[in-house]
Formats: sequence, C-alpha cells, structure tokens
Amino acid sequence: MSNGTEITVIGNLVDEPELRFTPNGAAVAKFRVASTPRKFNRDTNAWEDDKDGALFLSCSVWRQAAENCAESLQKGMRVIVQGRLKQRSYEDREGVKRTVFEVDVEDVGPSLKMATARVEKASRGAGGQGQGQGRQQGGGSRSGGWGGGQGPAQDAWSSGGGQQGQQGGWGGGDEPPF
Repeated sequence: MSNGTEITVIGNLVDEPELRFTPNGAAVAKFRVASTPRKFNRDTNAWEDDKDGALFLSCSVWRQAAENCAESLQKGMRVIVQGRLKQRSYEDREGVKRTVFEVDVEDVGPSLKMATARVEKASRGAGGQGQGQGRQQGGGSRSGGWGGGQGPAQDAWSSGGGQQGQQGGWGGGDEPPF
C-alpha cells in the first residue's frame, strides 16, 4: 500500500453500506465505522463504552469488494476494516475550513468475536448476485441481531461439498478454501 498510513479499525457499522456506480461503471460502497474504546468502571464493576473516545471513520471500498460489502454487511455489524487512512481538507458552505479523515478500504470483513458467519466465494463478474446467504448470523452485539443465514453451511468455494475433489483439488477450483 502507498499514499497513506495503513490502518486497521475494529468497530460497528453506523449505517448501511451505500452502493453507487461511477459513470464508467466502477462500483463504490461507502459506509461509516464507529470504534468505541471500552473501560472498566470499578464503581459498577462493569465494562462501559467510553463515548468521549469514540472514533467515527468514513470508509470507501471499490469494485467487486464494494458489491460484496453492500450484499454482506448491515448497519450494526461489528467489522474489521483494513486500508489507508487519508486526510482531506475542504471548505464548508459557511467558508469554514474543515479536515476529515477517511479510509480507502483494502479489505473488510465481519468480526467473529461475538458472531458467526458463513462465507461464500463470489464469482467474478457476478455483480454480487447469489451472495445473500453470506450475511452474518448470530448476535451478541450491542446493536442486536444481524439477520441470519438459511440452512446448514455449505462449501464456501465450490460445489465440491468442502472436501477435496477426486483429483486432489478443492472441488473444482485451483484455490484452496482458505
């Protein structure tokens, strides 16, 4: 990576990913992540959110990953975002100079700390179709549940049932399922 500081942020999606397309057809998804530090309160003997220390970052992800995000992620999900932190300055409508920090996302996925997920490999050029079962299942976040998958987990990479094929491969592709 270049042109920015590499950053990894773990937090919750503040809103639904918004999928748009550039005039030349490239997909871009935008979403915000809130990363709130927790602290132990000795008086109540419980962990609490440090609301004063919350960090809200706007994130952008491009191309097939954008379509995958829009199909797989939902508001409230705990995610792990990795990318380049960039600073941008602009002037608002009142003429006040502002500076914002944004993340150009290289990779994003659900956090499995308090949830489960079933992964399906996206077909190239599928436009995100057929990936609705890749949503997180389970719950346990402060935002409540996240929708669920349907039925038992299936092979995430091919129709090979998750076992090695008869010729020693991984069910129809050259890529191992990890």
